[in-house]
Amino acid sequence: MSWNEPGGDKKKDPWSGRNEDNGPPDLDEAIRSLQDKLGGLFGGNRGGGNNNEISPPSLKGLGFLALGAVALWGASGFYIVDEGNRGVELRFGKYIATTQPGLNWRLPSPIETVEIVNVSQQRFLEVGYRSSGGRTAEGQGSVAKEALMLTKDENIVDVRLAVQYQVNDAKKYLFNILNQTATLKQVTESVERGVIGGNTMDFVLTEGRSQIVADIKAEIQQVMDSYDSGIQIASVNLQDAQPPEQVQNAFEDAIKAREDKQRLINEAEAYANDVVPKARGAAARLTQQSEGYKSRIISAAEGDVSRFRQILTEYKKAPEVTRKRIYLDAMESVMSGTDTVMVDVKGGNNLMYLPLDKLAAKSQANISDGYVQTAPSATQTYTTTNTARPSARGRTERGR
Repeated sequence: MSWNEPGGDKKKDPWSGRNEDNGPPDLDEAIRSLQDKLGGLFGGNRGGGNNNEISPPSLKGLGFLALGAVALWGASGFYIVDEGNRGVELRFGKYIATTQPGLNWRLPSPIETVEIVNVSQQRFLEVGYRSSGGRTAEGQGSVAKEALMLTKDENIVDVRLAVQYQVNDAKKYLFNILNQTATLKQVTESVERGVIGGNTMDFVLTEGRSQIVADIKAEIQQVMDSYDSGIQIASVNLQDAQPPEQVQNAFEDAIKAREDKQRLINEAEAYANDVVPKARGAAARLTQQSEGYKSRIISAAEGDVSRFRQILTEYKKAPEVTRKRIYLDAMESVMSGTDTVMVDVKGGNNLMYLPLDKLAAKSQANISDGYVQTAPSATQTYTTTNTARPSARGRTERGR
């Protein structure tokens, strides 16, 4: 039967747990009950309720406490290494191991400790200037004792350098060098002065920047490796390189003069590149023309020699006829360029009119039209003799 049904037992009230008492629980009674339970765990009171006589602690209770304390102490040895970091475990200060990112465990303190080193962080070192904080006396963040350096040609330059590096070995980084940043700065400044001192001022300020940066980076890495520092040089940036402020104006004038010189040299080279090829082309053309003239003259001479030899052969066969023919050909070639007409009137006294000017003009017109008409030769002999007295040339031709 339920307690709340008619005739039920009111003593079974689930909320109060008491018969008819609906008041709050007694605090003193609760504390006393807890003390009794703990006393029973570690050894309760002796006798029948005598609170002045305490029994010895229970071995079981002490074991539980010791086991709990050991468990908590052991759990304190767990640690987490974030991505990009390395954990360096030390046992009483001596290196034990290097742990990777993730959950790791070590012997709890004070036996072992862990140093966390960020090996992925890009660290920066400034030499010759400061980009943060207050400005220096120079007013531009420059540090004169670090920036001013002597060059090979005994000039002074203001050089500002930035070094970017990271840790590649956590153990070496922690134990092989006492003050890593100060050591790297001193090495950088020393190497920088050595490289700058081995080059001239013009080379440092103009075309030699990339070469100087490469040399400085290589030498810094070499020195840090010899120290077994665990530091990897990522990059070296030459922020600025210029003469000291006291000679800045004079140096700018020198730079302008150098630029003007280079500009004039470039203009001269451009002019030479334009003129020289033309001159070479003209020279080549004249050379080819001379070679052609030479070949033409030689060929003409060889042709004349060959023709002379042929005429000589014919002359030996018929000297008189060949001589006469040579004479007529020579006279024709000589007189063909003149307006003179020779007429053989030997033995005759009659005059004959010939329109020589019209014949010459007609001959020139035919030649210009591409048609050549046979006209009387300038050396052709015209006779005005009587029929009873033939000309001398006519008698000669008939005699042949």
